[in-house]
Amino acid sequence: MKGSMNTPLLNSVDEIKKLDQHQMLETIELLHSQISQVWNDALSLEIPSSYKEIDHVVVAGMGGSVLGTHVIQTLFREKVKLPILICPDYTLPSYVGKRSLVVASSYSGNTEETLSAAQDAQKKGAHIAGITSGGKLAEFLRSNHYPSLVFDPVYNPSSSPRMGLGYSIFGQMMVFSRAGLLDISEKEREELVLMLMSAQKQKYWMAIDQEKNHAKLLAFECLGRIPVIVAAEHLEGVAHVFANQLNENAKTYSEFRVIPEMDHHLLEGFQFPTENKDSLFFIFAQSNLYSKENQKRVEVTKEIVDKHGLSSIEVSFPQKSQLLEAFEFLQFGAYTSFYLSMLHHRDPEPIPWVDYLKKEIKK
Repeated sequence: MKGSMNTPLLNSVDEIKKLDQHQMLETIELLHSQISQVWNDALSLEIPSSYKEIDHVVVAGMGGSVLGTHVIQTLFREKVKLPILICPDYTLPSYVGKRSLVVASSYSGNTEETLSAAQDAQKKGAHIAGITSGGKLAEFLRSNHYPSLVFDPVYNPSSSPRMGLGYSIFGQMMVFSRAGLLDISEKEREELVLMLMSAQKQKYWMAIDQEKNHAKLLAFECLGRIPVIVAAEHLEGVAHVFANQLNENAKTYSEFRVIPEMDHHLLEGFQFPTENKDSLFFIFAQSNLYSKENQKRVEVTKEIVDKHGLSSIEVSFPQKSQLLEAFEFLQFGAYTSFYLSMLHHRDPEPIPWVDYLKKEIKK
C-alpha cells in the first residue's frame, strides 16, 4: 500500500466536511437521482422524423459536457449505426451540412465554444438539438424551435458541471435515444438505478470503513503517484472520465490508455526515465464482457508492467451488462477522485487554473 492507512481522515465525517465545502460528496451520492430525473425529463422530448435523415452525428461541447459522448462512443459502439464525432472547438468540420445532426452540449449553457459551434451548425443547415441546464444555449435552442433537453440540476448541490454525470452522460444518452440512435428501456434504467444505489451502499459510501471501502483503498494507492487508467472496449470512455476527474477533483496528473492500441508502442516506453518505478501507477480495468482477446491482453500487459517493476492493480465490476458495468466503473472513479482530494487536503470543487485561463483569454 503506497499511502499510510493509519490516517483517520477518510473515516471522519467532520474532517471531510471541513474540506468538502461545496457538497461534492453529496453530489456523487446522487448520481442515481440525476439519472432518474433526466430520464423523466427526456420523455417529453420530441425530435422530428426529419432528424433521422442523417449520415452522422457531431457533438459540440467542451470538457465535462462531452464526457457523455466519450462514454456513448465506446459503450454503444456495437449498437449505434452512425458515426459519432466530437467537436471541442468554435467551428465545425467542413463535412457538417444538411445530412448532419449536431448536438450542442453545454452544462451551463454559456460555454462560448459550444455557442459558436451551434451558430456555425445553423449556418451550415445542419439538424440541431441540444442538452443544457439553461443559459444562452437554452435561449438559442428555444428561440429557433430546436429539440432540446433542458434540465434543472436539483440533484447537483455542488453546482459543478463535471459532477453532474447523470445529467451530462445519461442525459446525452437520452437525447440519442429520442433521436432513434439508441434503445434504452425503462427496465434497463431501473436496473441501473438500483445497481448504483446498492454498489455505493456496499462498497463506496463514506460510512464504509476505509479498510473495506474499494474507492478509499484505491485513493491511498494513488497517493504520491501518477495514475494511468487502462481499459478496453465498452469501458474506454469511462476510463477517460476517470482520468479527467482525477485531474480536476484530486488535482492529480493522470491519463488513460486503451488496449489493444497501447500494446503496439507504450510497452517499450517503460524503461525511461528510471523514476517511472516511483511515479507511475497502472490501474487495469478488467472485464468478463471484453472479448477473449482483450481479456488476455489485459493480463499480459499487466504482467509486462509488473516485470518492469512498475506498480499496478486490477479492478473489475462484474455485472450482467456492459451498461451496468460501465456505470459502476463511473461511480467508482468519482468516489476515488473525491477521496484522493481529501488525502491531498484539497477542496475538490475549485479549479483555479482553469478559471485563470478563461479569465486571461477574455482579456
